[in-house]
Amino acid sequence: MRHIATFCGQCNCGCPELHIDDAAAPEKRVVITDDFGQRIQMSLGQLADLVADVRSGVLDDVLAQVG
Repeated sequence: MRHIATFCGQCNCGCPELHIDDAAAPEKRVVITDDFGQRIQMSLGQLADLVADVRSGVLDDVLAQVG
């Protein structure tokens, strides 16, 4: 798997990471791991939709309510 990004990275707790698995089936090529050893697999199209939603502010209200 190709490492793309580490989210947080300010500690040694096993921060969430984004990888691309070029050997995986197209619908499972994007891999997000968390600090509990869990993983989410999705297609590049699904990742693009997620990024577009984040950019458009879909999650802003959630963060405002929690923070």
